[in-house]
Amino acid sequence: MLKEVKCRKISEDTFVEEKHEVIKEEPLSISINGRHYVTAMISPHMKKEFVMGHLVAEGIIKSIDEIESLQLADNTANVIITHPLKVLAARKIIVSGCGTGSSFLDESKLPKIRSSVKIDVGDIIAGVKSILHSQVHEITGGVHLVGLFDKYVHKYVQICIAEDIGRHNALDKVIGYGLIKDIDFEKTFVASTGRISSEMALKCSVANIPLLASRGATTSLAVELAEKTGLCIIGFVRGEKMNVYTNAERIR
Repeated sequence: MLKEVKCRKISEDTFVEEKHEVIKEEPLSISINGRHYVTAMISPHMKKEFVMGHLVAEGIIKSIDEIESLQLADNTANVIITHPLKVLAARKIIVSGCGTGSSFLDESKLPKIRSSVKIDVGDIIAGVKSILHSQVHEITGGVHLVGLFDKYVHKYVQICIAEDIGRHNALDKVIGYGLIKDIDFEKTFVASTGRISSEMALKCSVANIPLLASRGATTSLAVELAEKTGLCIIGFVRGEKMNVYTNAERIR
């Protein structure tokens, strides 16, 4: 996850040659049924979870049962799925900071979240707080964190936390982890350190995750999309405060 690089530290009139640890960013080329599908720039951990989560969140497959095999070697992932893929022509590169420009504005194709869950305010606050402690982030200041939470008895507990240079990548990773562990997403929520974009909202909606909370802001298109899919978006979760933008009925 970390790589040591040379840097010159400047403080007032002092110049010091030192070394500093930065977060690794590596390409991961994904091929499906023998054809190149996408190259993603990611942090090099939880690659299997990323691939599985990404394929489901992007609507390429509906479940990981459609994956016949997934082979990882160096910076490549070779996936065999059970049905022909119609979108292979749309090859693209996913950069670490932004989304991929998904064409999801056709309302007839938007997913609808199937969940009647109600989540306590205290669980949401505790979830966001719990993802803020990252040694990698403390060292580098260069990662987003996303956590997946599921209800256990009477409270929500952390199922998985992922770190990545891109918040979209980190979300794919926790979705992939949940798929591998056979988590029922309709009872879960996701907490994030980064801005809630339209693509983040879409990924949660496709995965049937009913609530997305963040310490950061949201965008207008994310709000518009969430209103149509049934996703509850919460921003600026700081201390005991938060802004609920959509589908507040999901909060107890």
